[in-house]
Amino acid sequence: MSIWKKKSLTQLLSEASESEKGMKRTLTAWSLIALGIGAIIGAGLFVRTATAAAQNAGPSVTIGFIVAAVGCALAGLCYAELSSSIPISGSAYTYTYATMGELLAWIIGWDLILEYAVGAATVGIAWSEYLNNLLVNVLHTSPIPYSLCHSPFQTSELGEQGLINLPALFIVGVISLLLIKGTQESAFVNGLIVVVKVTIVVLIIALGWSFVNPQNHTPYIPQDSVFIDEHGVDHHFGGILGILGAAGTVFFAFIGFDAVSTAAQETKNPKRDMPIGILGSLAICTVLYILFAHVLTGLESVEFFRTGGKEASVANAITSAMGADYQWLAQFVTVAILFGFTSVILVMLLGQSRVFYSMGKDGLLPQAFGDLHPKYKTPYKANLVILVIVGLFAAFIPGDIVGDMTSIGTLFAFILVCFSVIVLRKREPDMPREFKTPMVPLVPILGILVCLAMIYGLGWTNWLRLVVWLALGLIIYFVYSKKNSKLNNPE
Repeated sequence: MSIWKKKSLTQLLSEASESEKGMKRTLTAWSLIALGIGAIIGAGLFVRTATAAAQNAGPSVTIGFIVAAVGCALAGLCYAELSSSIPISGSAYTYTYATMGELLAWIIGWDLILEYAVGAATVGIAWSEYLNNLLVNVLHTSPIPYSLCHSPFQTSELGEQGLINLPALFIVGVISLLLIKGTQESAFVNGLIVVVKVTIVVLIIALGWSFVNPQNHTPYIPQDSVFIDEHGVDHHFGGILGILGAAGTVFFAFIGFDAVSTAAQETKNPKRDMPIGILGSLAICTVLYILFAHVLTGLESVEFFRTGGKEASVANAITSAMGADYQWLAQFVTVAILFGFTSVILVMLLGQSRVFYSMGKDGLLPQAFGDLHPKYKTPYKANLVILVIVGLFAAFIPGDIVGDMTSIGTLFAFILVCFSVIVLRKREPDMPREFKTPMVPLVPILGILVCLAMIYGLGWTNWLRLVVWLALGLIIYFVYSKKNSKLNNPE
């Protein structure tokens, strides 16, 4: 039994045709761009921008966005090659199984749980905050009591102790049950959500621009210092390390463009459309993100985002800086963001169930994960397990902690995708490639280095969480998965 045994490309393609009966190629480059924007613009932009400004970089969070975008673009070029050459509905897990063998495929599959499951929990926590904002500022009713919408590790300024985040648990549960029933976003609904989300971002930029206070942007790159947050964790604030920390934090805002790569099998012309879809959605979102961060940090001071904003920072900053005349914009933001968050949770839980389903079919996780519902034809057992995992995270862990775990998990996955391109070029030089990453191995190596720099910026507490998570994954692999792997045990 070899931990380095690889799935052959022939085997992958035959499995794909068996399980998915040859999906129809209906998606164009524009549908892929819409899919990418739909997955990218969500919790990250509206929640993590303020967090990064408060904890890491102040106004220079805009430079952090540029660093994160460069890392994503380099990884995106590698994703474009793999998704157009191995056009299978899957993700980095499938690519790694084909290029680097079973152990690394397991590691990346385990790591994708950090991206999708923990990511869905983070968005669920943000959804809970915005629900309270909706109840108080739009519907003018009482908020949900602090103890029932915060984790046990959080205490309010009035000394109230959190118990459980019920709204976050509720939204994760509802969407998980929807996915079991087989309800999926159609391209039409996704398109509508994209239009709404982009409209809000453009409105905030356009209307907020004239309210930017130059004093809030001075100094643009704060002096090197250390900021200690409410959990007692210290963060590099200001200078180069602050910008790298901000890049690692706002990197969460870019998570989702890799969802485009899973649609390769449904794309009319993967050679042309995959790179346009991946890099096009990245480019549009990057421009919007930089302008948005510039306006948001100009509306209020860093101190405001440390104390008065928290997860509802955007709506609070609009109300505080732009006055009563723009109360409607803050309300519109709150309502529309709830819808946007809902779509992002759905995409992440759907992605997670696909990974669990594939790992169950391969025997690396219990075979039940690969079972389909007799009536709905969805991996319902995988969805139920995900509901428990994500629900526990959303209900009991603070949002900023799970957000950083998601970022470091995804950065690690991107590093392995970049590495896969280099390995596959060496091992399979004659494999037909629909799209070729330019300047290999330079582009993948640069992608690896930028992602490592962002991991460095996230600080030792997150490195420790990643190491503990991967160690736990390796124990499960050697105790269970290696013995039950179908590739290692064909009989």
